[in-house]
Amino acid sequence: MTIPYPEIPPELIRIGPVAVRWYGLMYVLGFIVGGRLARKRIRDGTLPLDEVGLDTFVTALFIGMLIGARLVYVTVYDRTLLASPLSMIAVWKGGLSFHGAALGMTVACLWMARRAKVPILSLTDALGLCATPGLAFGRIGNFINAELYGRRTDVPWAMVFPTDPDGVPRHPSQLYEMVGEGIVLGLLTWGIEARARAQGWWRPGVGSVVFLVGYGVIRILVEFTRQPDAQLGFLPGGITMGQLLSTLMIVAGLAMAAFVARTPPRTVPLAVPQPG
Repeated sequence: MTIPYPEIPPELIRIGPVAVRWYGLMYVLGFIVGGRLARKRIRDGTLPLDEVGLDTFVTALFIGMLIGARLVYVTVYDRTLLASPLSMIAVWKGGLSFHGAALGMTVACLWMARRAKVPILSLTDALGLCATPGLAFGRIGNFINAELYGRRTDVPWAMVFPTDPDGVPRHPSQLYEMVGEGIVLGLLTWGIEARARAQGWWRPGVGSVVFLVGYGVIRILVEFTRQPDAQLGFLPGGITMGQLLSTLMIVAGLAMAAFVARTPPRTVPLAVPQPG
């Protein structure tokens, strides 16, 4: 028994040679919602930027995301693309790594912290807490593209994806990730930070720690239902590349937690640097 896959054309609209794809629209929606959440953090004093600084920050994050996501994909997931410079930059053909995007956006946070003279952890907190809607939208885009589908299964909600050469029922793992990485992780990060502020143990870095560890755990669990990338398959020990990289995220999160725990609790708001 399976649930029919709702085949949705990847292109939302086409005008001549220009096409608007659902996948790209999902990224745009993610940045729009994330930007609104970031403005909320500016108002409550947890993000020490003004409106101009926020626009610069979002632009840097977008550039860092694209560069990091593509670089990690072509160096970790599909090294055959390294043979052609054009293939390396052809992001419109697919091939982006979340872990690479996270790395690229972290570099953008480092750059913005130096430029705006604000605490780096206030920026990584904003990134972690405001990124979860984008993760949910992105996984919806994966589902519409019928890509990154799950492993073969006989669960009642299995689907046969039109891009699957084997044509067998599979886990709709994109939807699992949408719920886990977008909704569950979002509620977890915002909820824990709100409790930390209410109970007086909040300090910059709490949101970053919850995001890193929470995403790593959720992604490792979902990967047990997700089909490994065809060009990589399983790594030694039966794990996937996604699980390996997510384990590194957890390690980084725990190391950050040890650092954050040694800093004294803070009250908000944080000061916004004034032009000198």
